[in-house]
Amino acid sequence: MTRISKYLLVVAFLIAATFAPGVFAAKAPNIVIILADDLGYGDLGCYGHPSIRTPNLDRMAAEGIRFTDFYVAANVCTPSRAGLMTGRWPIRSGMAGSTNDVLRVFSMGGLPTNEITIAAALKSKGYATACIGKWHLGHELQFLPTHHGFDYFYGLRFSNDMEPVRGKIPKNASSSLHPKLEWWNSALLQNDKILEQPTDLSTLTRRYTEEAIKFIHQNKKQPFFLYFPHTFPHVPLFASDAFKEHSARGLYGDVVEELDWSVGQVLNTLRKEGLAENTLVFFTSDNGPWLIRDLAGGSAGPLKDGKGSTWEGGMREPAIAWWPGKIKPAINHELVCSLDLFTTSLCLAGVALPPDRVIDGLDMRPMLFGTGHSQRQLMFYYKKNELYAVRKGSFKAHLITHTGYSKDAPEKHDSPLLFQLENDPGERFDVAAENPEVVADILREVEEFNKSIVSVQAQY
Repeated sequence: MTRISKYLLVVAFLIAATFAPGVFAAKAPNIVIILADDLGYGDLGCYGHPSIRTPNLDRMAAEGIRFTDFYVAANVCTPSRAGLMTGRWPIRSGMAGSTNDVLRVFSMGGLPTNEITIAAALKSKGYATACIGKWHLGHELQFLPTHHGFDYFYGLRFSNDMEPVRGKIPKNASSSLHPKLEWWNSALLQNDKILEQPTDLSTLTRRYTEEAIKFIHQNKKQPFFLYFPHTFPHVPLFASDAFKEHSARGLYGDVVEELDWSVGQVLNTLRKEGLAENTLVFFTSDNGPWLIRDLAGGSAGPLKDGKGSTWEGGMREPAIAWWPGKIKPAINHELVCSLDLFTTSLCLAGVALPPDRVIDGLDMRPMLFGTGHSQRQLMFYYKKNELYAVRKGSFKAHLITHTGYSKDAPEKHDSPLLFQLENDPGERFDVAAENPEVVADILREVEEFNKSIVSVQAQY
């Protein structure tokens, strides 16, 4: 074979290889999950709020998928975050809560070390990983993010109201619309070391955002996973000087509008670095609004109740998926859950799901990319470690009901309440009597699901 013939053969091979599927694998996509804290279903402009301005999230929704029926794994912080991180109902990992609803400063437990997080799974494929923001999955050393697959952690160990200063502070200080920084003693960590205490809570959103942008810049040449769980709008509320008295909605609106600014900064960084077309960004909240905080709390819009309840307002959240060139603009009405972010992230990265445990998350890729529909038909609503309600399709059956943070005893229903959520998202009209076969079907699903639950030690 002549030298020219060999050259032509090599060129032909390279051309064929370029167009042959799977020969040269594309770079694994970056994944960014931005999580607000206590943001309600009705708190964003694109979800109908009349006075809170959220232009960046509105644009994100217009360019991506805005979900109307997206749920989180629990109605309060700790179990919701555990479900998102592991793709498993918190009851399976001991993170559903038994004595307390969330991990407290005195809690000794945390996300078990044998649980596999999104970060730990993606690291096996060479991903750089960072958690920037509020963790709330255990503050003892072995439970911190750097022991759960994250290369880097910058944020608070738990909620910003859990470390008040010693001594007397005003009653209901966390709900104040004129909070003072000296009332709080929150510790800001970098990896496993305290960087600052007390922390200037008014600068948190800005500093989190600067750290997130720095992480993107530092890792733009390799695939990365950025978990960005904000501290706000959980009380006590603080906004930076640039956003104080910025919103017609008052301090709560100021805080949400600064979060919107933060999202815009992340998306603009991805655009400027040429990373947007290879990055999935997902925005949502950990649970519904804390309604008992009055004007320091948010809004569930048309939904009933809020944080701490298993009514829709407690667990149905605003959610937006954005990926230019991959995700087409749409409003999606299918049933989706935060558990699905675990499975979808692993599938996008080419990581096999753990075969040694039940994974409850489902793959959202067909729905995201317009090639299919949501695989999810069931949603289970837990309050601590007890099952309160189940949704199948458009119907939701309540086995137990309780208003969030009410001192009244929960009400058990021998005959479940039933609501058709497509035409009654506010859960006002019980249609159980007209649909006995639906109730019976959901009860069969409960019986089958309970068979898959193995008792484990509660972590708190």
